[in-house]
Amino acid sequence: MDDKIFDQIHDVDLKKTMETSYIDYAMSVIASRALPDVRDGLKPVQRRVLYSMIELNNGPDKPHRKCARIVGDTMGKYHPHGDSSIYGALVNMAQEWSTRYPLVDGHGNFGSVDGDGAAAMRYTEARLSKISMEMLADINKNTVDFMPNFDETEKEPVVLPSRYPNLLVNGTTGIAVGMATNIPPHNLREVIGAVVKIIDNKVEEDRDTDIDELLQIVKGPDFPTGGMILGTSGIEEAYRTGRGKIRVRAVTDIEPMQNGKNRIVVSELPYMVNKARLIEKIAELVRDKRIDGITDLRDESDRQGMRVCIELRRDVNPNVILNQLYKHTQLQDTFGVIMLALVNNEPKVLNLHEMLKHYLKHQEDVVTRRTKYELNKAEERAHILQGLLIALDNIDEVISIIRGSRTTQEAKEKLTERFGLTDVQAQAIVDMRLRALTGLEREKLEAEYQELMEKIAELKAILADEKLLLGVIRKEIMVISDKYGDERRSSIGFDEYDISMEDLIPVTNTVITMTKLGYIKRMSSDNFRAQHRGGKGIKGMETIDDDYIEELFMTTSHHYLMFFTNTGKVYRMKAYEIPEASRTARGTAIINLLQLAPGEKITAVIPLKEYDEGKYLFMATQNGIVKKTPIRDYANVRKTGLAAITLREDDQLIEVKITDNDRDIFLVTKYGQCIRFHESDVRSTGRTSMGVIGMNLSDGDEVIGMQLDSQGDALLIVSEKGLGKRTLMEEFTSQNRGGKGVKCYKITEKTGNIIGMKAVNDENEIMIITIGGIIIRMKVDDISKLGRVTSGVKLIDMDDDITVASIAKVREDQSLMESEEDIEEIQDEEGISGNEE
Repeated sequence: MDDKIFDQIHDVDLKKTMETSYIDYAMSVIASRALPDVRDGLKPVQRRVLYSMIELNNGPDKPHRKCARIVGDTMGKYHPHGDSSIYGALVNMAQEWSTRYPLVDGHGNFGSVDGDGAAAMRYTEARLSKISMEMLADINKNTVDFMPNFDETEKEPVVLPSRYPNLLVNGTTGIAVGMATNIPPHNLREVIGAVVKIIDNKVEEDRDTDIDELLQIVKGPDFPTGGMILGTSGIEEAYRTGRGKIRVRAVTDIEPMQNGKNRIVVSELPYMVNKARLIEKIAELVRDKRIDGITDLRDESDRQGMRVCIELRRDVNPNVILNQLYKHTQLQDTFGVIMLALVNNEPKVLNLHEMLKHYLKHQEDVVTRRTKYELNKAEERAHILQGLLIALDNIDEVISIIRGSRTTQEAKEKLTERFGLTDVQAQAIVDMRLRALTGLEREKLEAEYQELMEKIAELKAILADEKLLLGVIRKEIMVISDKYGDERRSSIGFDEYDISMEDLIPVTNTVITMTKLGYIKRMSSDNFRAQHRGGKGIKGMETIDDDYIEELFMTTSHHYLMFFTNTGKVYRMKAYEIPEASRTARGTAIINLLQLAPGEKITAVIPLKEYDEGKYLFMATQNGIVKKTPIRDYANVRKTGLAAITLREDDQLIEVKITDNDRDIFLVTKYGQCIRFHESDVRSTGRTSMGVIGMNLSDGDEVIGMQLDSQGDALLIVSEKGLGKRTLMEEFTSQNRGGKGVKCYKITEKTGNIIGMKAVNDENEIMIITIGGIIIRMKVDDISKLGRVTSGVKLIDMDDDITVASIAKVREDQSLMESEEDIEEIQDEEGISGNEE
């Protein structure tokens, strides 16, 4: 007995056994589990689920079916593995935050972006989505090969026809043995556009497509959850080599709140980021004091969309907090692209061009096979119709042959012999109904035969000419693009570390507007068509209560914009970095774009192309200090801003102009004093200097405005109680800086102090804004011209407790009613650098 047992024991080399077994396992995982096929972009389990659903007749026009039924069918017929892996694949194809164009239309709880799992499959239902019907289109027309299933009782497709490039469109992720794939999802229109480009180049110019041509069409991945991709260098590397790193950032907005605080609102997250875990991570960072300044954290997401609110303390800089969140949490994430797929069952890393070429080759194969199938069917039918038409031509003889025959077989043989028919034709004649003898039926048969002959000729032409075949693919794929294509969800933003970005942005004329409350936007100059003077203009923007456009200028997308703040700092950005918005949109709060400190406000904006020699920045502060610095000193502005002027504790910067050392400067104070001096009186000093005294002020007095003599021919002065007047500039004699100036306004109890002054011409318009939020707009022409020591006339009727808050020169109509050349002229007068080419 013992000897028998020992006879059954075989000595094996453990090393060799492990090697062979592991290689078999690894090959199985690589070829039939974790990696997608380059042709249809599906892993075996996904392909089997979709095929089971079409076999169950579970299409988008049929009711939803229980997922347990779908999983059971898939497992029993094609996929002999665990039900959880099949259901997991089904759920993933139905989640719109996981799959860019979902292939399954789910009904019930299919999980959430917070990482909640789907309900058990006995509770959920599903059916194929409309776009997945394009994956399975023509599968019954011998378009793809079929192979036996695991127990050889059924046939399953080796690959799906996939009438659109699903591998790129929906992407995929999978970990095999010793290799992994991570292909991001893309926009359907862009990917189909790239395929069409390859076809067009082949058909029209008979040449291969260069990858650079494709990069212009496929802008980058397009994630279902949106987000912003930083820079293009990672995208380009991935598309050229098949591997690359793409940095994705959440879409955030800094919103000012009522009580002077700010909140960061997150509306889109990077792909595959779990919202609930992200919120936990932020809470943990606040608890561990790694991020200081967050007072509240709420998830306000609902059916309308995602909204995570992060409330901040009053004294913190929201941009600094945002940068810390980008650094420590998945608000900024990296997507590592590995474009690995199975080509002829071998794993290969492919670039964008190779992927599309393999897909196109698959489509050529699918359409060729479908055309052959249809040709075969058409020829078979035409053959039968030929027989029927012969029978109708000799109907009396046919009837007598059939009547004279004892059996069907005998009738068929006689017919075959008499008319030279085939067995199939003879059978069709024997089966023919009497109604075929009517004239109408005969016409129908002739028309059908004619149609079939045309179709056969067309199908043969397609099979004979590759260019015609490609034309068929192009036409069909464009229908899919029009039917299912949508706009991009992921925007491509600017990466401060990617220097190649700027070269990709065209130089265009652009209009920048900024409002009193700090909302800024960029618009195409096409929005503003030239109108004759006196035209009505067009609606400039939708502003919130108490807001109005304070700055408006035309520049180009590559000009610098310099932002000066009341604390004496200067920030800089390129015009193209300001988000583009429609003419009526409110714009973006400036605090989203610049790292402003709490209480810091923009007091001047200057666009310029270059830091020219011989140009100066002239600044004025509230306490009468003026300063002139060569513009070249401000050529290198850091992201966190640069000191533009050193201020005393109780002082703030109120105005900045570009000058050429040839202007007269006007300063006006709230107690009605005005000084005029030539700017050459102020010597040029360095960037961080404090400047010199421009005007000697009485106790409690402060400068409320600075203007240049080139900005108009009169000074418009408005007081708190709504009185105002124009005084010609020539009434103010030029003197040395540092003096007390001369009286420019007679202040009484009825007038109140001066609130604003502007240099104006007759054709200008002004806006007067009260503290109650009332805005009145009037022509400068209607305001009286009076001498220096007068109080002016009533400009606006107000209650006793209401005063004027500020005045502004109307800027929107300048861009609406005049040509670009006029705008440049106005900008030059205003002391801002225009569109210099």
